[in-house]
Amino acid sequence: MSRSRLLIAFLIACTAAIILSFASQSGIMHLPAELLLGIRWLAILLLVVYAIARRSLTLWILVGLLAGAELGYDAPATAMKCQIFGSIFLRLIKVIIAPLLFGTLVVGIAGHAGLKKVGRMAVKALVFFEIVSTIALVIGLVAINLSRAGTGIHLAASAVQQQAAVSSTQSASQLILNIFPENIAKSVAEGQILQVVVFSILFAIGLALVKESKRKPMVTFTESLSETMFKFTNIVMYLAPVGVFGAIAYTTGHLGLGIVLPLIKLLATLYVALAVFVFFILLPIALLARVPLKEFLRAIAEPSTIAFGTSSSEAALPSAMENMEGMGVSRAIVAFVIPTGYSFNMTGGCLYLSLALVFIAQAAGMHLTFGQQLVMLLMLMLASKGIAGVPRGSLVVLLGAAVQFHLPTESFYLLFAIDPIMDMVRTVLNVVGNCLATVVVARWEGEALAPVSQKLVPADTIPS
Repeated sequence: MSRSRLLIAFLIACTAAIILSFASQSGIMHLPAELLLGIRWLAILLLVVYAIARRSLTLWILVGLLAGAELGYDAPATAMKCQIFGSIFLRLIKVIIAPLLFGTLVVGIAGHAGLKKVGRMAVKALVFFEIVSTIALVIGLVAINLSRAGTGIHLAASAVQQQAAVSSTQSASQLILNIFPENIAKSVAEGQILQVVVFSILFAIGLALVKESKRKPMVTFTESLSETMFKFTNIVMYLAPVGVFGAIAYTTGHLGLGIVLPLIKLLATLYVALAVFVFFILLPIALLARVPLKEFLRAIAEPSTIAFGTSSSEAALPSAMENMEGMGVSRAIVAFVIPTGYSFNMTGGCLYLSLALVFIAQAAGMHLTFGQQLVMLLMLMLASKGIAGVPRGSLVVLLGAAVQFHLPTESFYLLFAIDPIMDMVRTVLNVVGNCLATVVVARWEGEALAPVSQKLVPADTIPS
């Protein structure tokens, strides 16, 4: 059977299950529960066969989501025993956090030790990155506070009380004091992610100040470390379907299907917040910088499509650099702004981080004061600079932030299920934001932009 026929069969089975379930619940017809159960599992089985044919991780995560929800609905007692799979996945993500952030931050800062040579262009780019990514964080924070998408979820009282008790013992001054590490090994062991970030930034600045002969070996080491952790992340993400299955099975068995509405609200909140960011932040910036919108939209079409399909900013990097040069942006600007932006200007990821972190607190029934949210914003401003450009890399930073603020992991499980849907869109925004930053810096430097229709620079000549 072809892939398209498998997909059609899956959709038909899903539609039949929904219609028959609605008819049975409405009293229109009385159907055996076994029949409805069989149709639902048939739909999941068809999706499994389709996922095998497509070999898509996103499809397998969807399989894990549906199978976990179905098991939690049909056999709650059995489903709650599957929590171990989600817990294993969480542990594997936690072990990535510290080395990944250290490697990416050091490379991002010390790897550009020649900023003095680059001059005002580098300063403009970095200022642009910081302002725009901070605005993205604020928009995400405001959006989730307005929608309160997580308030419909009720966790077990014991878990909430224990976590809230830990959180309430920390005053604003203690939170600020905890930003600064006293022992980096202790910070890593205790999951003090903000202390790891501060240490990494200071270490990178110190490394950037030493001579080239002394700096190069350490930069090479951290580059190797970050690349290794990227691969480590990819390996762990292959286990995501199993983790999603266990987490959703446990959550559905424990809370029932009432978790669906808050997740839909979270999706809607993210999409609305992203739209607000695009039309009220990025578009005005483009207009103020006199960016030729028609040509710019043509240039970002291909890298945006790649980013949407792969959920990876890095996959879209060659196309983005090629098309920005095709617009007339000089190679010097493209070679600096886009790679640097992949560490410092992940706007879609920043918006998602603040939104998702408050969602976790809302789902746990925890109230975060304005001061706590302000400190959280400060932490995300720093930690977001280490977001990996790989699929679901922001989950690593998000979990680290949740541990930092003693937020319960029960609500973090829920994000696994819908993260692929959110990741595709926020990755597109990451790529678009970096492309716009490149063109804006070029305009500030007085460069004239050529039409995209002109001959583009061959991909094999683009610097890495």
